[in-house]
Amino acid sequence: MSIGEALPRPDGRIKVTGQAKYTADQRLDGALFVVLVGSPVPAGTIRRIDTHEAESVPGVVRVLTVDDMPHFANVTAPSAITLLPMQDTTIRHHGQAIAIVAAERLEQAEQAARLVRADIEVSPFVAQSEGAAVVATENLYAPAEFSKGDIARGLSSAAHRHEADYLQPSRHHNPMEPSAVQAVWDGDELTMFDTTQHGYNVQAVLSSAFGIRPEQVRVICHHTGGGFGCKGFVWPHELLAAAAARVLQRPIKLVLSRAQMYSMVGYQPDMRHHMLLGADADGRLSALSHDVENVTSIAEQFVEHATSASQGVYASPAIQTKQKVRHANVNHPTAMRAPWEGPGLWGLDSAIDEMAHLVGMDPLDFRLANYAETDPATGKPWSSKKLREAYAEGARLFGWYERPREPVRDGPWLLGSGMATSSMGCFRFPSVARVRLNASGRATIETGCHDIGTGTLTIFPQIAADVLGLPLDQVSLSMGDTALPKGGPTYGSSSTMGVGASVLYAARSVRAQLAELAGVPDSQAELADGRIRRSGSDERGQSIFELMRQAGRAELRADGEFSLPGGAPFNANGEGSDVAISTFGAIFVEVAVDPELGLLRLRRAVGSYSAGRIINPRTARAQMIGGIIWGWGMAAMEGTHHEPTLGRWLSRDLAGVAVPVNADIPSDIQIHFVDEFDAHASPLGAKGIGELGATGVAAAVANAVFAATGKRVRSLPITPAKLVMEGASNA
Repeated sequence: MSIGEALPRPDGRIKVTGQAKYTADQRLDGALFVVLVGSPVPAGTIRRIDTHEAESVPGVVRVLTVDDMPHFANVTAPSAITLLPMQDTTIRHHGQAIAIVAAERLEQAEQAARLVRADIEVSPFVAQSEGAAVVATENLYAPAEFSKGDIARGLSSAAHRHEADYLQPSRHHNPMEPSAVQAVWDGDELTMFDTTQHGYNVQAVLSSAFGIRPEQVRVICHHTGGGFGCKGFVWPHELLAAAAARVLQRPIKLVLSRAQMYSMVGYQPDMRHHMLLGADADGRLSALSHDVENVTSIAEQFVEHATSASQGVYASPAIQTKQKVRHANVNHPTAMRAPWEGPGLWGLDSAIDEMAHLVGMDPLDFRLANYAETDPATGKPWSSKKLREAYAEGARLFGWYERPREPVRDGPWLLGSGMATSSMGCFRFPSVARVRLNASGRATIETGCHDIGTGTLTIFPQIAADVLGLPLDQVSLSMGDTALPKGGPTYGSSSTMGVGASVLYAARSVRAQLAELAGVPDSQAELADGRIRRSGSDERGQSIFELMRQAGRAELRADGEFSLPGGAPFNANGEGSDVAISTFGAIFVEVAVDPELGLLRLRRAVGSYSAGRIINPRTARAQMIGGIIWGWGMAAMEGTHHEPTLGRWLSRDLAGVAVPVNADIPSDIQIHFVDEFDAHASPLGAKGIGELGATGVAAAVANAVFAATGKRVRSLPITPAKLVMEGASNA
């Protein structure tokens, strides 16, 4: 058996030794190096661009401007934006691409890029913090406004009310591998080597933009060095790279600089959560209102559906939510690891904790009193939910009910404990995978899904090996190419459910073919160690090798397809079915605060999760620990500041951005998974876990800071300045 075993990653060695090849690790024969020139101002109109000095640099082949670019025919989603740079002369944000320098060597292109002179008529701009908030109307995955029950009545009858704003800044993804593209045309056939989380998105956008068929665009990406969402949609640099290769009639190589990763791809937007809660004397919610506003680009809308948390976690007879956007001259935001509930639970579970203290209840008991037995928004039953068990085991492992109820001194440190609920909706996508079994008994999985380091290279072979009864080293995986069967994306914690299910179906079909060759009913076939026999038989059975040789079959193959209700291309939380699908958990943390220096340290953490069947406990545990670390960064360190005078990101490199390192994270992090099988989510019984661990952490940390210091911090990150303020604060 392979499913459920804690097997190590087969890709570990090639990644730590540099054998894994990423997009920028290779160069096409005859390729030019391309560098993008960004706008020095956040708003304006280009009058002219002087390329003379740049083109005089030795090795420079050409400098392209808006006058040289083809007009893109039809750019729509999954393109991140539709108003593309270098299609007109309008400047909409600082760093927007205004020219493309192509040279024989990278150093030559970089030198020439600094010599491009742009004459721009500068216009007034709207800074990130200055835009007026309006109700969202575009790019909505769910209605902008939701209402259930009578909010006014729920508030008027409440024995306790809590109202507050919770703030979080913009944050950038900062993957280890910056976005990179290599593009080459052969007539009307385009091949793209691209750092992407879903090559089929790139294929769809580029084929539409250039007016060619999707099958004329091939996208290859065998390894993606981190993305966290910023490589999910298609960004302007990908279209510009393909256009440059066509204009120049040469292959090109483009790698964004670290600074350009701040201005040419998306980020998590600055957000404000307005929470209003009512509760009766027994601590049961009577009303829950959650308004969210997020910054978006000046002409288009990105909506961070953070209110989804308040629609799906706690029971309340009255729930009201609203999504607003604030237009500004900034580059377009996008989804970031644990979107929707990730930011939403920062506001919601901070407010829930405050209400628990207001009522006079233990924070965990308050959450249990408001446990949602069915989906609060729709009333649907849950496909599966074992959050009560996750609460109980997490509390036991942490010692929640035995914790000191007052701050404890440890030298200069004050210790405090806090907790929060974790939750993440299930995003599911259709997927196809192929399994091939050759006569030597070796299986190969083929799917266009990508490896982004989450464990897909481990669990997909595990699934096939489990069905076919093969040792894991007899199963290989070919992926990351749109020439393969159309695998689902590597975002939204969806790969195991969608791609994993398609691998399961394909392997089962091959197994059925083997059973037919062996003359054994499929339902009675037992495969193990490369042999097949009738279940319950004392015989060793037949070897797959001999069976296929005798049948004259060099290979057995089958495609497996995972589809959604109604043939939908995307499904969130069980839409189109009779059940609501989500994942749940609880995060408990102990922090230490130095009140004189304002230092904040994580001492220990326990995460307990109800997340369906766990395919590989080893990779799953690593994902959850990584999520908790991600949440700690959100809580205590991360924030990208937008300079309002110049209208640009203040720090655009890793030197100016604080992120957690090993010294920030204790070894005492415990992970627990409740035993669960969710047949509604996928035939594997599994759900997505990659983002669940990041949710709730920021609120738990802020709640622990309150327990340690008595100070309520309502804006992230929780920096020293906010901790040394006198008295209780709304910092």
